[in-house]
Amino acid sequence: MIELTPSAVERLQSLAAGDLAKSFVRVYVSGKSCCGYRYALAFDDTTDPADTVLDADGIALAIDERSKPYLEGATIDFVDALMGGGFMVRNASLEGSCACGRR
Repeated sequence: MIELTPSAVERLQSLAAGDLAKSFVRVYVSGKSCCGYRYALAFDDTTDPADTVLDADGIALAIDERSKPYLEGATIDFVDALMGGGFMVRNASLEGSCACGRR
């Protein structure tokens, strides 16, 4: 369902080693903008019975029921860059993700 690149796995493992480490990495859709869906990742220590929990390269991912359709086939990458770096979610299976209707 979700693929993590090696750089995303490495970064999540290093973050999980810190004091804020929790049991799961929650991946969810936090809204929609003109540029497409906004995705978010957060450490979490609880899951809902309706959550889907996946193992992606040793990282436990929790996905809520509402976000699941928008994450099918997604790839999560971590880009280490001075400008525009961070976790990037790419989902080629979603078409026409522009909220303004121009794409």
